[in-house]
Amino acid sequence: MDTKESYAVVTGASQGLGKAFAENLAKKNINVVLVSLPNQNLKELSQELEEQHHIKAPYYETDLSVNENVMKLTEWINHSFDIHILINNAGLGGTKKFTEASSDYINTILQVNVAATSLITHQLLPNLLRQPKAYILNVSSMAAFSPIGFKTVYPATKTFIHSFSRGLHEELKDTNVFVSVVNPGAMKTNVDVCKRIEKQGFIGRLTLLNPDKVASYCIRQLFKKDSVIMVNPISWLVMKILPIWIKLPLMTQAIKREIEA
Repeated sequence: MDTKESYAVVTGASQGLGKAFAENLAKKNINVVLVSLPNQNLKELSQELEEQHHIKAPYYETDLSVNENVMKLTEWINHSFDIHILINNAGLGGTKKFTEASSDYINTILQVNVAATSLITHQLLPNLLRQPKAYILNVSSMAAFSPIGFKTVYPATKTFIHSFSRGLHEELKDTNVFVSVVNPGAMKTNVDVCKRIEKQGFIGRLTLLNPDKVASYCIRQLFKKDSVIMVNPISWLVMKILPIWIKLPLMTQAIKREIEA
């Protein structure tokens, strides 16, 4: 595929898995449109990718929890670029007692994880359909396969992403756009995250992943047209085998330990 004038869009690109996606695409000489919140050193990442890999890396800073911002972002992308890859990586977790969560806290998770992902895909799909070959990768989570207490909203949003992706894959299977979904566990994005996950005990440590390895594997599998990418087969197997009456209290206890720690 000639990607000299075509672009990959990566949301949540400033850190963690999103940054790893951007770096891996740049290594493959693919131009990237970087999207992230303001004040996340996105300009520096853009310059670094352009200098090291000799690709174009325009960036756009915005808060995807605001519907109007999502529409402005997609309008800018459609006006400025031909895109052949869309990676919907932006997402919010959140570990909190539901009774202690504010309405803004709940709404922000829903807006970023569900509304923004759906709307960005919807608005950019005509652009993707115009290309000879195009790919959509949505980032779900292992949490999509089980409800979890103290994380009540987050797993529900990731179940949505998984279902949305599978449905869209089926709808677009006779077009040039291939849709995939990845369900990773927790990432070693920084020291704080690693410490927090390790406090969950065995289950937390079992799912802790390296973002660069995950990104590299995902992009490889995406181009191989793997519609459901599983980066941690052990934890996936555990989630599939365990009945809900065992895994729900088990995972809730792990999160409770994290809160208490």
